[in-house]
Amino acid sequence: MKILIADDDPQMLRALRITLTARGYDVVTAPDGKTALDAAIAAHPDFVVIDLGMPGLTGIEVIEAIRGWSQVPILVVSGRSESWDKVEALDAGADDYVTKPFSADELLARIRALSRRSVTATEAPVVTFGDVTVDLAARSITRAGAAVRLTPTEWLLLEVLLRNPGKLVTRETLLTEVWGPQFTTDTGYLRLYLSQLRKKLEPEPAKPRYLVTDAGLGYRFVP
Repeated sequence: MKILIADDDPQMLRALRITLTARGYDVVTAPDGKTALDAAIAAHPDFVVIDLGMPGLTGIEVIEAIRGWSQVPILVVSGRSESWDKVEALDAGADDYVTKPFSADELLARIRALSRRSVTATEAPVVTFGDVTVDLAARSITRAGAAVRLTPTEWLLLEVLLRNPGKLVTRETLLTEVWGPQFTTDTGYLRLYLSQLRKKLEPEPAKPRYLVTDAGLGYRFVP
């Protein structure tokens, strides 16, 4: 299993690399946030261990970017012990949080536990359909080479669909993912935002080819 370790503390980075390599893991290291994100895209790790307080991009920003295209297990290791730090990391998409200092046995146990219950997503962070290119990591879209601007809600909706190519995503799932569980009956939101997305991304918005409706059920992205 390939593990990406991102930490700006050279001693911590070295200790984790030695510990995990000795247990048979294939280890990739990164000393800052930008390098970590680049490594996540290039190396396709099966697991990510990341610190929060890194230069360039913070750990939170790296987590959010990775979650744009992958559900790879992410374990935060940080010296920050305040509850709000943990909440922010988990809300950003981390799966677990360990406070420094910690034992090697605890770290290994958490890696094993997360690996057992997680399925690594290996899909590429760039999705192309028609003349549209979506970079999920950079959160950018171009159509025929020109930049396309989406609202935050439009982006969230598109992201859920692109993460499930060819699969039906029910109206209830989309409403819960984008607006929250209290909005599962507000299908008018979906019709409005899907209409806006189609105007921006479909060659013929009235006859969608990529963001299609399954009548009475939901929507799906057809690559």
